[in-house]
Amino acid sequence: MGVIHMMTQTTCKPARTARPLHVRHWIGLVAVLLVATFPFQAMASSALKNMSYQSLSGGRVVLNFKFTGTVPTPRIFTTETPPRIAVDFDNTSLAVAKRHLKIGSGAASGVTAVSAGGRTRVVVDLFNSASYTTKVEGDRLVMIIRPVQTRSSLARHTNPSKVLPGRTGPSITGIDFHRTKAGAGRIVVNFATRGAQVNMRREGTIEIVDISNSRLPRKLAQKLDVTDFATPVVSITTRRQGHGARMQIAVKGAFEPSGYQTGNTFVIEIQPKSRTGTVPDRGGVIGNLGPKKYSGTRVTFNFQNIATRSALQLIADISNLNIVASDSVGGDVTLHLVNVPWDQALAVIMRAKGLGEQRDGNVIWIAPQTEIASFEQARAEARIRAQEAQPLVTDYIPISYGKASNIAKLLTQKSLQSNSGGAGATQSTRGFLSPRGSVTFDVRTNTLIVSDIPKKIREIRALVKVLDRPVKQVLIESRIVIATDNFTRELGARFGVNGFHRNPSGQLISTGSNLSSTSSLDNSIAAQQAVIAQNSANAAYAAQQGTTPAQPTLPPAVTFPGGLNVNLPVATPAGSFGLAILGSSYLLNLELSAAQTEGKGEVISSPRVITANQQPAIIKQGQEIGYVTYQNSGAGGAGLGGTATVQFKDAVLELKVTPTITADNRIFLDLDVKKDALAGFINNPGGGQVPQIDTRQIKTGVLVDNGQTVVLGGIYEINKQNTVTKVPGLGDIPGVGFLFRNKSRNNTKAELLIFVTPRILDDSLH
Repeated sequence: MGVIHMMTQTTCKPARTARPLHVRHWIGLVAVLLVATFPFQAMASSALKNMSYQSLSGGRVVLNFKFTGTVPTPRIFTTETPPRIAVDFDNTSLAVAKRHLKIGSGAASGVTAVSAGGRTRVVVDLFNSASYTTKVEGDRLVMIIRPVQTRSSLARHTNPSKVLPGRTGPSITGIDFHRTKAGAGRIVVNFATRGAQVNMRREGTIEIVDISNSRLPRKLAQKLDVTDFATPVVSITTRRQGHGARMQIAVKGAFEPSGYQTGNTFVIEIQPKSRTGTVPDRGGVIGNLGPKKYSGTRVTFNFQNIATRSALQLIADISNLNIVASDSVGGDVTLHLVNVPWDQALAVIMRAKGLGEQRDGNVIWIAPQTEIASFEQARAEARIRAQEAQPLVTDYIPISYGKASNIAKLLTQKSLQSNSGGAGATQSTRGFLSPRGSVTFDVRTNTLIVSDIPKKIREIRALVKVLDRPVKQVLIESRIVIATDNFTRELGARFGVNGFHRNPSGQLISTGSNLSSTSSLDNSIAAQQAVIAQNSANAAYAAQQGTTPAQPTLPPAVTFPGGLNVNLPVATPAGSFGLAILGSSYLLNLELSAAQTEGKGEVISSPRVITANQQPAIIKQGQEIGYVTYQNSGAGGAGLGGTATVQFKDAVLELKVTPTITADNRIFLDLDVKKDALAGFINNPGGGQVPQIDTRQIKTGVLVDNGQTVVLGGIYEINKQNTVTKVPGLGDIPGVGFLFRNKSRNNTKAELLIFVTPRILDDSLH
């Protein structure tokens, strides 16, 4: 007994591109017939505005059809193949928001409503045959669907402990568990002989497998903990159940069960679902041998020992494809697949029976894998024999942007494939040429000369057309910015006090900055007193003689003590303020000086260069600084007796770059940027001077978007210096301490930044 259930797969494609189901064909045909039969139907007097359902115990389903007015008299008929219930309402329009209601409970699969010519038809799709009753409640029509107890449903819902004894099937010989590459749990149940009856169903997170006519040995009646396998399956519990066995598979998370039976083996796979609710494609459900996407209409198969050719015919009907089965395809297969794409179901059948396929448009040829392999080998050998019989032709292919020698080398490179066995192994060593083909090139005209069969000539021309293209070029702009910021502030003072007087004893007391200044004052006063005394003596002598006195000699000026007590001025003052007080016997000097210097500098270097993709480029500018050194110089240095040698050092701005354009039009740059400058010269102990170079350099690799500017790196330096020179003690006096100290502050900032901007040049600009 088999059950087929087809479900519509929701996609984002327009309706006209989706593959129509048989249900849609049938509904569309009914709608056309309604329009043709009732072209002059009166306007509908009622409308179907809502459809809903409710699941009850025992597999019953209650359908509610609500109308805007009085419920029209329904006309009901049923079909067996496929199982459906159709209800017609005359003079009724369709006002439901959703014309298809998916149920998937009991015997009901779904409900679809269509309207044409003033008549509305409701079609109830069934999994299998079912009975129904209807009644009218106000503005609603209520339909109750009850499943019919068929052999398969009895096997599913009957308590195995109450099954009559006397029928025994094959015994279970082994239960194995494996993990697939996609992370699915695979349970393999082996039987001694054919004829096992297996039914699967789900209860929450438990997948139950009932084997109604089998014998379970005691050693296999156990619980297997398979958590360590990292699959959705947590545990497998197998126990006897009446005259059969029951297997309970505990599963965590969302999962998709599948099962099939072939020969003496029944295989169950528990697939994890992704977040989108779909089964992973890679290494997934049974029969998927690698990364493959299934997109066919979803179906449900539950067959016990159906002929393989019949199963293939069902898939051909569902897929609207032409399936041709080889005469060697035979045998039976048991399937239990729930809500899987039809192409996935086809893969399950082919894996179960060891089949392969060959596609040609919408025709699929299915045969045993050995038969397909023999066919492919024979076709390959025939193709090789045909190539060997074809005459050779010579073609001349001009190369515009590359080198003919490089392309010739590429065409004749040996394949990395294995040389062992199989037809065409000789051809694999010839690269892109046939076994009899050859290629050479002319350097002067940059032309390929190819001799091969016509098919290979066409292939090589197509390959050269792809390879011989202009290489993209890249403009790389770099900016090196050196910014400096200087700040200097200095405050200083000069202060001096000098004076003299005589004490009562007639001694001269003088003060000055030091002893020498005091001695100078004493000497100048003594010289002045001597001149005054001499003038007085000359005047007295002239009076005694009665003569006119001589002109008196002017006394020399008195030299007051000089120098300063505190001498802490600014070295290069920007401004100063002085104060002096001169008395009869003292002198006071005061000078305040200050200076402040601020400076900002910026050096910008911007090298740029254009180069082809993956081709290195160098650009530099600067100078070679020459200097002389001496070797084997004699004693005393200065190069005496030595050999002078002139050498050079580079102080240049240099940009080295190799760009690589990625497939998404981004650029990877292998960069070396250098900015050197002459800082000064240092003396060589052997004679001469050697230049001292300030070096700034960065080597890096960076991935940049086209036209994007990035900062490759930078160096930030700060130098702060505060200096105080003062007279101990006096310089710390609050208020007047500034007269006895010199204070300076120096701040220096330097910053180095390197920017780079690559741009892919547009070919249309050349």
